[in-house]
Amino acid sequence: MTITLQSGCTVMFTGDSITDCQRLESEDGLGFGYPLRIAGEWGLRHPDRPVTWLNTGVGGHKVMDLEARWQTDVLDEGPDVVSILAGVNDMGWHMLDPDGYVISAEEFAAGYDRLLAPLAEAGTQLILIEPFLLPISGVVEAGAALVGEKERKEWRTDLDPKIQAVRELSHKYGAHLLAADGMFAELAATTGAEHWSADGVHPTPAGHAALAEAWLRLAARDLMDRHQGVAR
Repeated sequence: MTITLQSGCTVMFTGDSITDCQRLESEDGLGFGYPLRIAGEWGLRHPDRPVTWLNTGVGGHKVMDLEARWQTDVLDEGPDVVSILAGVNDMGWHMLDPDGYVISAEEFAAGYDRLLAPLAEAGTQLILIEPFLLPISGVVEAGAALVGEKERKEWRTDLDPKIQAVRELSHKYGAHLLAADGMFAELAATTGAEHWSADGVHPTPAGHAALAEAWLRLAARDLMDRHQGVAR
């Protein structure tokens, strides 16, 4: 499957802090992470195919938070393509918060499904980016707490079923899946995880670049298919 980016279409990125990446402080509203890199690289490579790029990511948001703002922030904009990266805040690390609670994989999947259903009905192209957790060594800061490797292994146990839920939803809705968790595991095996994320969750500049490159490869396959079709 490929992403079809027609000239003049609107692409929306949404999710949590990884997508947000200080978008409200940036001049174009795209933030300073992978959405900006995708928009920049696309504009450089395809000046003849202008695209409108939007970012409605909000730091700290879980799937239920996306649901609460989905109509106004996403559906009302009528985007042609919606790219979603969510799930790490639904992971067990929010048990560190006295007001937090464990979000089951079933609850996560049901909420995510409710996000996708109206988009699919409208014929919107969907890109689902897996939530990911890199195997950082030692103690890292998570919110106001210091967390060791034992706790992060528990997070992994909690996150894996939610990653699987995203994969199953991508199949259900015919969405394009960016397998970010596996991608980062492969990258970390050769360079060390800290090169891609200092805390295992938020990407470094190199991590954002890796996400952008993987996202753009989906669109590049679309262009390749078009050229091959013309050749035939």
